[in-house]
Amino acid sequence: MTRRLTGQEREQALRDLAGWQEVEGRDAIRKSFTFKTFNQAWGFMSRVALKAEKMDHHPEWFNVYNRVDVTLSTHEVDGLSERDLELARFIDTAAAAA
Repeated sequence: MTRRLTGQEREQALRDLAGWQEVEGRDAIRKSFTFKTFNQAWGFMSRVALKAEKMDHHPEWFNVYNRVDVTLSTHEVDGLSERDLELARFIDTAAAAA
């Protein structure tokens, strides 16, 4: 069963996840990624989409040309969960490989 992170767990996660920030007004984290080209951004989104589908845990995102903004939160718990942290770590790895 998925559970919402405690305040202390959330603080630790943000220290461990470089560049991820809390979203004002909700229990979520976000990060913006910039790539050299649209093709690289799209490839990154494709890799993330495949992982998200496997996890049945889908990000909120916005793409314009070479930029992808990602927001993560777990709707079932109305806030951050370990599932968000797992996906954030994968997203960082995928971005570094793009």
